[in-house]
Amino acid sequence: MPSMFVVKATFDEEAGVWFTESTDIPGLHIEADSLDALRAKLPAAIEDLFEQGEGDAVDVPVELIAHASSRVRVKAYAEGARTWATTVQRSAKY
Repeated sequence: MPSMFVVKATFDEEAGVWFTESTDIPGLHIEADSLDALRAKLPAAIEDLFEQGEGDAVDVPVELIAHASSRVRVKAYAEGARTWATTVQRSAKY
């Protein structure tokens, strides 16, 4: 039994749900409308997968790592990026 389970969750912008993308637990595939709801589903889902296990039950920490990204359209981004890069380069020289 591992000392901790790591579950990675990602937001699917098109579907509007959080889902388990990768995990240390084979067969764990859940989704929910919010990250809090996904987190609330984890204990029961994990317990169900280990229901047939042998021996005494033990408490195992679950680390939930969430990732979400989005895009924003900014007209002056390219020029702003050049200005920012120039400033960083000048700062690095001193």
